[in-house]
Amino acid sequence: MTEPQPFFTAGSASARIAMAHRGFSPDGLENSMAAFRAAVELGYRYLEMDVHTTADGVLLVFHDPALDRVTDGQGRIARLPAATVAQARIGGLEPIPLFEEMVRAFPGVRLNLDVKDWNSVHGLAAAIEKYAVHDQVLITSFSDRRRRAVLRRLSRPVAASAGVVSNALFTMLGPVLPAPVIRRVVRGIHALQVPVSYSAVRVVTPAFVRRAHRHGLQVHVWTINDPAEMHRLLDLGVDGIVTDRADLLKTVLQDRGQWD
Repeated sequence: MTEPQPFFTAGSASARIAMAHRGFSPDGLENSMAAFRAAVELGYRYLEMDVHTTADGVLLVFHDPALDRVTDGQGRIARLPAATVAQARIGGLEPIPLFEEMVRAFPGVRLNLDVKDWNSVHGLAAAIEKYAVHDQVLITSFSDRRRRAVLRRLSRPVAASAGVVSNALFTMLGPVLPAPVIRRVVRGIHALQVPVSYSAVRVVTPAFVRRAHRHGLQVHVWTINDPAEMHRLLDLGVDGIVTDRADLLKTVLQDRGQWD
């Protein structure tokens, strides 16, 4: 069983983890300082975000590999200098935040960091060390190798979530593999951050949640925007929900007495 991490203790024992997915912006200004500020003003203590790195090594909070979808700029971030990326505006309005701006703007807020590219591995580890935010971050990536590469560069442990391979092994083979084998699969992992379903496979079931808890793992489900589904998942015993609708999730948790 993995050791508990301070990342998970921002609220009271009765509270569930409410995580604002790329902040909170009904206007679509995802991963902007305005969106993160709106979530924090709602009372959120957990922010989900993504990191990419420019051609000259500047660590950014941004989801896509390219600027085109959500900004008025164009081009792949890994091929652009920071000065060019700084001119782009999310939704034509908001600049792309630097990781260091996030750390300074929201001291104490937990940051769930999805490492989107190999170019960001060294820079993210260096930033965590520089700002000593080990207790405030959770490292995740679809790539287990990329996640582990960040963790190896840190001077002390931080919270971590499983990648695609680890999640798939736990989901598909967890019911039949011996406990010692499962423990090896989830070594160094503290949470399973998963969708309700993946293709035709139902991931989040009562048995999945029980098995995760038996191995000391939290279950965080993404990306849930419907209140009825939020209630259903909380009734199953999930530990956290990632949502675009921070306002609705807050109301659901308040109604259940699970908001702090």
